[in-house]
Amino acid sequence: MKVFRLAAVLGLTVALAGFVAAAEPLVSGPQVDSKVPGAFQPFNVNGESAGQKNCLVCQNGTNPVVMIFAREVTPEVTKLIKRVDQATAKHQDAEMGSFVVFCNDDKALQDQLKNMARDQDLKHLVLSTWDDATGPKKYRVNKDADVTVVLYTGMVVKANHAFQKGELSDKDVDGIVGEVSKILPPK
Repeated sequence: MKVFRLAAVLGLTVALAGFVAAAEPLVSGPQVDSKVPGAFQPFNVNGESAGQKNCLVCQNGTNPVVMIFAREVTPEVTKLIKRVDQATAKHQDAEMGSFVVFCNDDKALQDQLKNMARDQDLKHLVLSTWDDATGPKKYRVNKDADVTVVLYTGMVVKANHAFQKGELSDKDVDGIVGEVSKILPPK
């Protein structure tokens, strides 16, 4: 009987530990109230430095920025990119910037991103690639995060969202775009 109770307690403990671990949010990238880790140079597909490596963190300086790390192009990521480009255009008076770093070593991705920039008529958001799926080390992009969105201003993170593969929804895109106000200067 004691062995049965011990097994039941151990089983319950393991089940609860699994539940607690599953309930914890995915942590990826620099977190709220932390400093942006600094310079890194992804390959820029569009924008002022198209066709070369350029530090987009440096280019944007202390301005308000939406920085996205993604693994692949999906319809949801494309919606997010389009909406962030529109928000960036709307807030040019605040010198807002935005960019996406695709952490993926697929060489065909650059052509795909050039087509996306053209097809989505991206005017302000810069698409770039990082030749390693782990992303820039000091940014700590979680290997389980398919999309990581960081909103920052003054080089301080104001919002962070991380999504596993297939989790990013239209509602999430709306929420992220709604949080742009967190990085804009007061009116």
